[in-house]
Amino acid sequence: MTEAASGATEPTTPEERAGAVAALAEAIRAVGQSGADDDASTGPAEAAEEGAPPSDEQRAAALRAAAEVLTSGGAPAALAPAAVAGLGENAAEALRADPWAVLALPGVRPEQADGFARGLLGQEAGPGDPRRAGALVPWLLEQAALRGHSAQEIGEVATGLERLGLPDPAAALQAVVVDGLVMAFQEELPGRPGADDEEEPPTRTVLALERLALAEESLADGLVRVLSTFTPGSDTVTPDSGEDDPDSPVDTGDDTGDDTGEDTESDPAAAEHPAAAPVAPGPAAWAAAAAAAPSSSAAALLRAVADSALVAHTGGEASRAEPAAVLDAAHGLGLRAWAAAWTAQGRDELAALIPDSPAAGQVATLADLLSGTAGPGRAVDGTLALDLLLVLDAPLLDVEQAATLLEAVADGTRLVLSGDPGQLWSAGPGRFFADLLAARLCPVVASRTPDFGPIGELVSGIGIGELLTVEAPEKEVVILGAKDGAEAVHRAVQLLGDSIPRALGIAAEDTVLLTPGHGGSAGTRALNAAAKARLNPGPGRFGGFDPGDRVVHSPSLGVSRPGRVLDGDAAGLHLELADGERLTLSPAQAAGLRHGWALTAHQAVGRRWAAVVTVLPEDAAATLTRQWVYTAFGRAERHLSVVHAVGQALPQAVAERPAQPRGTRLRAILAEHAEQG
Repeated sequence: MTEAASGATEPTTPEERAGAVAALAEAIRAVGQSGADDDASTGPAEAAEEGAPPSDEQRAAALRAAAEVLTSGGAPAALAPAAVAGLGENAAEALRADPWAVLALPGVRPEQADGFARGLLGQEAGPGDPRRAGALVPWLLEQAALRGHSAQEIGEVATGLERLGLPDPAAALQAVVVDGLVMAFQEELPGRPGADDEEEPPTRTVLALERLALAEESLADGLVRVLSTFTPGSDTVTPDSGEDDPDSPVDTGDDTGDDTGEDTESDPAAAEHPAAAPVAPGPAAWAAAAAAAPSSSAAALLRAVADSALVAHTGGEASRAEPAAVLDAAHGLGLRAWAAAWTAQGRDELAALIPDSPAAGQVATLADLLSGTAGPGRAVDGTLALDLLLVLDAPLLDVEQAATLLEAVADGTRLVLSGDPGQLWSAGPGRFFADLLAARLCPVVASRTPDFGPIGELVSGIGIGELLTVEAPEKEVVILGAKDGAEAVHRAVQLLGDSIPRALGIAAEDTVLLTPGHGGSAGTRALNAAAKARLNPGPGRFGGFDPGDRVVHSPSLGVSRPGRVLDGDAAGLHLELADGERLTLSPAQAAGLRHGWALTAHQAVGRRWAAVVTVLPEDAAATLTRQWVYTAFGRAERHLSVVHAVGQALPQAVAERPAQPRGTRLRAILAEHAEQG
């Protein structure tokens, strides 16, 4: 424990506080990581000793006890289920021992946690209480994760603690790192130009929640593992290899494709799962496939896949034909190959690019592939039984999803990660695809296939920072001004319900309204209320919804499934989703449902509509980025209307504000792997 932590004079000036944080960074270099490791090592053992799950009676008693403690501190008893879920069956005891633990519950803010602590502790609930610091630091990092950060510089966290009235942020940060509440890392920064080779490079200290730190470490390890276990095929066969000529027909022994030859006798895993024996086409076979590719960009991607286990592919909507061509060619080479897209619409459109190929049936959504409801199945070790996996929409993967994906990829499997680097990053923390591209860990194939038409021209210009005026003879692009958010809502709903169907023949069901946020003068709430009043008025007799309402179901972060309400009864709300699936949401699940005439751009990623009306109210001007505009405008297939009240903020955002920055560690971890390799 430092002097500051034990009651010495606290720093009062900005310079002293900055010095204290710098001293903390140096202390963390020696002790921070070991404290986090010690804490992580005790978790699984403690969890294993918990025993059988509690009975219904025990859970009911835990809920009553938690509700009693919450109400005695002035908090709503309705938080009891969340408290028991997050803090365990002894939530009541945990809250009495540490009232600030309530800050870990969904929706609780620091000022509310402070009030709860005063309700339980009275005057003992001081702003410098170590328990308060232990709750505030993880809370700040969780809030940062909601903004996309998987890690934050220690100075930013210290500034956040100062704003929350913590007397000594530096001492508090050291305490929580040593206690293992968060993880701390030292990272080298690029040296200044002209610096001496013997000069110590500058460093920074970053803090991360354990789950995100471990996810980025696991993700980096997975990427390196895929690269290091790859063995390319060969056109020649050595006498003792026991392999058949890869260019010759494979003797399956029957028409099922199972290999029941001698190799399976020497490999028990292959005997149990005959399809696990991989095919290894050589350079000549890959060269022939590239020569037969439908475009030069598809040929370039095939050549890269032939030579590397990990390939990044970039491009716009039209470039999706290139991974489809690779999937088709891989099937022709005898490889076990599948492709995965983010949404059911993306899955179906990818399969439609190769309609005459048997490989068209080897496309799934990524969620279905990883859950096992679609795809090739799993090998004995739990990995996907594949030789090649193509993942589209890769920028939408947050670090935890990407780590899960890499864990499912077997040694020796080729992995192609494809996506549009200009689109929005994941809804969850990190910027996996952008960090992978920046790390230069693998070959990157940039598509040369342009997105055609006026919308494609407009979006391509935005991608390079230019808001072009495009020729649109068929009214493919229409820009409309509005004086404020209220007028923007009126114009947008008029376009949705009347102008676009009448002038262009595009039904309202095939048109979506996109806006930057849920709140504000023309957010999704205001737009959906106006759209419902015009297109499907009703009393909202099923929890605010009526049959025929357009809705969006979001079962998890970053997943949005459009649909419409069919009916409702005692069992819940009955929906038909856009992909044809029908499901029933319980009243509790329906509470999280939103109307779906209007969406945010993050809710729209992975999908396109025949027509898009993008609404930009004046209160969105400060948050607009090139990345957001590029994504929103690119959701339109045939028609794009832009209704905006932001004036010059729109071209300025496109030209000067590429994206909201995110703090991550993945690129630094990959750089460390490269140095060690």
